[in-house]
Amino acid sequence: MTTNTAKKIQEYLVVHKQVTPKQLVEYLGISRQALFKHLPRLLEEGKIEKIGKPPIVYYFIKDQVIPATQFQENQIESQIIDKSYLTITPTGEKLTGMKGFKYWCHKNKLPLIKTVTEYEKTFQKYAKYKKAGLIDGTYKLKHSFNKIYVDRIFYLDFYSIERFGKTKLGWMLLYAKQSQNKVLIKEICESIQKEVDKFLIQHNVDAVSFVPPTVKREVQLMAEIENNLNLHLPIINLQKIKTDLIVPQKTLSKIEDRIENARQTIMVNDNRSYNNVLIIDDAIGSGATINETAKKIREKQIAKNKIYGLAITGSFKGFEIISEV
Repeated sequence: MTTNTAKKIQEYLVVHKQVTPKQLVEYLGISRQALFKHLPRLLEEGKIEKIGKPPIVYYFIKDQVIPATQFQENQIESQIIDKSYLTITPTGEKLTGMKGFKYWCHKNKLPLIKTVTEYEKTFQKYAKYKKAGLIDGTYKLKHSFNKIYVDRIFYLDFYSIERFGKTKLGWMLLYAKQSQNKVLIKEICESIQKEVDKFLIQHNVDAVSFVPPTVKREVQLMAEIENNLNLHLPIINLQKIKTDLIVPQKTLSKIEDRIENARQTIMVNDNRSYNNVLIIDDAIGSGATINETAKKIREKQIAKNKIYGLAITGSFKGFEIISEV
């Protein structure tokens, strides 16, 4: 039931578009506490929306309303979508599960029920490549490089899948890196911690290295991942050489250029010796960075036995650039 105050809030938003709680308080002549008895209900009912976080928050009327003809479709359920789907709106809102999928379908003018079925089929197609929570990307290297220095390379999920775009981990990785969001980086680590720990045990890993970043940022993704995973293993010291012009791997479209970039800019500053070593990176496009890093670790005889590579996400095809991250 819409109260007189709630109706006034909506009418004010229609006229003034985006307004702050302070503006609403002044217009209605009520206390802030009284105002916030109405706003949560209006948000829950979908009659208004908000953007921002305290202290800067604006409320507004939704521009798009889902047609009544789609209400029956909204009752559909999907365990696959509820568990695996995530999308980020243009305004930075994180929508998970069926709520996010409905938003994506509505935005792209797609029928919900039919698209749910299509998504589940596509998801299951890609899920076949995942064994015990990992995707083996070793085949990528065999088709891209003349010589492979890493024994096997894995990633936890694909960065994107056909038609539906970025996976849940793909979205999280993109915005964690671009926004330097520590909360989102921690969320990524919490979601992958179990699989990483299991990998270390299954492959008898006794030392880890984290691929160093190329671009200087206030919050470095790999440094935060290292801190949050807290693997309790020796960390092999990798260093990124500073050059006059910074050239990120993602800007290079030729495999030869990627190999040269990794070979000349990543150095191993360590003389200790271990049995099995793991190299961790955020995303695998060509695999050049991990392969060239493994080569240097072998040349320094730091790994006496196996060298593994592990990334949060990876591309599906052999040499496919993930240019966003």
